[in-house]
Amino acid sequence: MISPEYCCTMAQYNAWQNRQAGAAMAKLSPDELSLDRGAFFGSILGTANHLLWGDTIWMSRFAGLPAPSVGIKESAKLHGTLAEWQAERFRMDGHIQVWAEGLGALDLTGALTWFSGAAQREISKPLATLILHFFNHQTHHRGQIHAMLTAAGQNPGDTDLFLMPETGRG
Repeated sequence: MISPEYCCTMAQYNAWQNRQAGAAMAKLSPDELSLDRGAFFGSILGTANHLLWGDTIWMSRFAGLPAPSVGIKESAKLHGTLAEWQAERFRMDGHIQVWAEGLGALDLTGALTWFSGAAQREISKPLATLILHFFNHQTHHRGQIHAMLTAAGQNPGDTDLFLMPETGRG
């Protein structure tokens, strides 16, 4: 279904897109970042926080990193400022890239079982499906952030995968 190379490419794409979004977010005031724009997680910063929360919870399951300090219901408030978010986003993107670069084909097989706080039950799914979900979740919420930034008058940059700059990784 997926390969280590796919994971490396998506990790690179994730970091590139987060850098672009962060640069556009930095052009907005704290009030503009926190303005409720009618998205599921309210504001640009709230959605960015939820996305970082999601990456953190999945990396706790995939790579043994610490889980987020708050639950999903508080995920939009994970970090109160853009500077805090940017620092943690940078760190998490590095963790994701290192994890992806260390994957072998066998690491993508089998199932993962965990207790889902969102579903309030134990879940077991194929690991490859969960990794697809992980990268799809990123793209979904970054699309929301992109739309909100565009509506706020910012240019969050290209999102097409084929336009991603070469990084020399993978």
